Amino acid sequence: MDSKSRESTPLRVYLVDRYADLKARLARRLGSSDWAEDALQDTYLRLDGYEAVDQVRNPGAYLLRAAFNIALNQRRSEGWRLSSKETDSLMHVADDAPDALRMIESRADIERLKAIMAELPLRAQQILLAARLDGLSRIEIAERFGISVSMVEKELRRAQQHCTDRFRQDRTKE
Repeated sequence: MDSKSRESTPLRVYLVDRYADLKARLARRLGSSDWAEDALQDTYLRLDGYEAVDQVRNPGAYLLRAAFNIALNQRRSEGWRLSSKETDSLMHVADDAPDALRMIESRADIERLKAIMAELPLRAQQILLAARLDGLSRIEIAERFGISVSMVEKELRRAQQHCTDRFRQDRTKE
């Protein structure tokens, strides 16, 4: 495998995209930002490209565990020893991934939001998506739809209010 394809493996991309968070979490467990940084860099280098995020249940926990093990091995090779209490506390890396129930609830909320948005006029749907999903500014949206910025703001407020009201109605029915 050439070096270019090695650099873009899914776990490497995940590690790079979430580096700051992974480093902070690992630093808390190791007690050193420098050790966390070294361990994550070594983890990055050791990812051989055969891993795939879809084969790893929780890429974040997987990478933290790998980096922790690398850090632990480095400390051992340097003659640094953890107490059994420190090792026990570090071995229990929490799985921050949402559980199955939260994932199902989130999917249900997304489906509910899609249905609620379908009640809006088409332009209001498009403006809401442009603002919230695409991150366009009010000016960019106004230019895209050939309307004034104040009209964009008015339609966006109405669309958001509609979605909020309908979500609350649905929640009170449950």
